[in-house]
Amino acid sequence: MDITVRNMHSSLEINSGAIDNADASPVALPRPDGPTGAEHLDQSITVIEPTPGWRVIDFAELKKYRELLYFLVWRDVKVRYKQTVLGAAWAILQPLATMVVFSLFFGRLAELGSEGIPYPLFVFGAILPWLFFSNSIAQAGNSVVNSQNLVTKVYFPRLFIPVSSVVAGLVDFAIAFGMLIVLMAYYGQMPGVGVLLLPAILGMLVLAAVGVGTLLAALTVAYRDFRHVIPFMIQLWMFATPCIYMPPTTIESPRWHDVLPLNPAYGLIANFRAAALGMPLDWYSLTVSSVVSLIILIFSCLYFRRVERSFADII
Repeated sequence: MDITVRNMHSSLEINSGAIDNADASPVALPRPDGPTGAEHLDQSITVIEPTPGWRVIDFAELKKYRELLYFLVWRDVKVRYKQTVLGAAWAILQPLATMVVFSLFFGRLAELGSEGIPYPLFVFGAILPWLFFSNSIAQAGNSVVNSQNLVTKVYFPRLFIPVSSVVAGLVDFAIAFGMLIVLMAYYGQMPGVGVLLLPAILGMLVLAAVGVGTLLAALTVAYRDFRHVIPFMIQLWMFATPCIYMPPTTIESPRWHDVLPLNPAYGLIANFRAAALGMPLDWYSLTVSSVVSLIILIFSCLYFRRVERSFADII
């Protein structure tokens, strides 16, 4: 519960992290004004009342605290590269190293196809969005627990914590995307008209990462086992997303084509690569994966808002 007393000369805020269970919309209780000499004191008390049940996102509250999101993102970016030798170069080295490994084992040893695209470029076009997605949900999943001191001392929309972790990942993505452009120029691969859809596909990928990361953040507060589950889950998820590498022909059957887009990473990453490298888009997988991403986002935000009242007590 946040109780704020304000007048024209002073401002006093009393904040109790343990009363964070109340967490709901403020109700202003006006206080009769009376003359004090020649002055009128404008005083009010804001009481935070509990709102039970499942709650929708309070966009007005998010807008009110929008500047805080900027500082949280900036904090995550600085912490990521603080006291590092290579700095932002890690954003390029990670997808490049993964591309080399995939090209060696899947391209040469397994001799998997790449639809006429040079295999290193084919792999990098999918590894780039996948690393953004996987790193974002990994950071967001642990974000609330890692912000324990902030959560227990002040009130603000807790939803900003996992969201800032995802948005901070866009910095690495932007740096590595420049490397994709360099590789496309090196291999002489020209983008097609579908490149115009890249911002929309990236936006859906961001929403998917926010949805999964927000759900994992809430679960990690209540069940610390998820701190160990998340890395293992991401490894399995990568191999369950056969758009990162060209899947064998047995996976390309019509039955698998209908099921695989239920994995939101599959349709979004496959079509991101197709749009960037001038390949034909798979509208079915893009549509299904986008719808699944929105469903996950809505459910995750509702669940997060339901349980966030207890964060300050159990974190």
